[in-house]
Amino acid sequence: IRTLFLSLQELGKGSGRPTGVPHYDVKKVAVLGAGMMGAGIAYVQAMAGIESVLIDQTQEAADKGKGYAEALVKKAVSRGKMTAEKGEKVLALITPTTDYALVKGSDLVVEAVFENREVKADVTKKAEAQLADTAIFGSNTSTLPITGLSKASVRPESFIGIHFFSPVDKMGLVEIIMGEQTSQEALAKSIDYVLKIKKTPIVVNDSRGFYTSRCFGTFVQEGLEMMAEGIAPAIIDNVGRATGMPRGPLEMNDDVALDLSYKIGEQTKKDLGDKYEERPFAPVLEKMVVELGRLGRKNGKGFYDYPENGQKRIWPGLSDLMPVKTKDADAALIEEIRTRLLYRQAVEAARCFEEGVIVDPREADVGAILGWGFAPWTGGPISMIDGIGLKAFVEGCDALAQKFGTRFTPPKLLREMAEKGETFYSRFGVKTKAAA
Repeated sequence: IRTLFLSLQELGKGSGRPTGVPHYDVKKVAVLGAGMMGAGIAYVQAMAGIESVLIDQTQEAADKGKGYAEALVKKAVSRGKMTAEKGEKVLALITPTTDYALVKGSDLVVEAVFENREVKADVTKKAEAQLADTAIFGSNTSTLPITGLSKASVRPESFIGIHFFSPVDKMGLVEIIMGEQTSQEALAKSIDYVLKIKKTPIVVNDSRGFYTSRCFGTFVQEGLEMMAEGIAPAIIDNVGRATGMPRGPLEMNDDVALDLSYKIGEQTKKDLGDKYEERPFAPVLEKMVVELGRLGRKNGKGFYDYPENGQKRIWPGLSDLMPVKTKDADAALIEEIRTRLLYRQAVEAARCFEEGVIVDPREADVGAILGWGFAPWTGGPISMIDGIGLKAFVEGCDALAQKFGTRFTPPKLLREMAEKGETFYSRFGVKTKAAA
């Protein structure tokens, strides 16, 4: 009730918006990249009455991006949820193009190209050359630190992360990321934009993966760790769903695309160098993507096969890459898998608090449930930790760390709070929000 009613209402009214900055009415936005994400962003903007310029490398790709909106409008009209006249007005607001000159006059740019630092830097420079001083530049990156990406900008104080979730037309959350040089004015303008397109904003500070991608990634990775241990994929995903998650970790990885996970891993490896720790499942993921072309649901083959007619099924060849040792699960194993999946995400959320990535428990809980579907019955990972009790949660993490590895080791903040008998909602309040 606290998370999905009270906190959601407060954040939906822009409770994290800096005071003293005049309201910013976004009327025109340029979206760079007309893939599924960029196309979805253009659609929700047009639905909110915002003129949207949708840019891609070829006119064909840009037109395909607008086609996504056309399909959604056609569906809404056929079901009587939108008049044909309203549909025409919505589509008229989206201009697919390759011409960066059309960026001129935009109040905001949303960059939604590949998770590649060089590509993002290139389109940033092209778009900024057309922008007025009052406009802001938002990157839809899901993992790359905003401070690093802003180095390609001539106005880093107006550069901010605006992270959408797929599919954009259905997902209600937008994660706004503050770079080291991002101004409070840029933050206020971004929140005004997110509220105008009828999404719920949460505000986080810069970090690799920020808050949502970083914590969500642990859910997927823990499923891969279990598969590497020899636990049958069906057991992993069935228990994953039983915890209250919308999909099991392997299904979820297929949904977000295996090649995206691989690319993120490669970019992380490149950025971290010797500090990068390769996990046992990494070579398997590489083989599936690079050698076998198994990219996930989007091309009909990932950890699962997706036949055109019929239900998805686990790819038989998976057992050749990761031999199954545990085909049956008793009550003890089921409970252990369930605990691992939930605790792994929650301890990462706690680390985000310790590092100052996120400072408001409301945003952490709402962001987790709306952003990646963290088990709603818990109230979110922070509410879950508070509900279990800090002392008991730390003891559970220590036991898991001893058995499965340091990824479960609780941060110093958790130990300190456990000793003091604190909760996240008592220690971190709205009063600390200004720190973001």
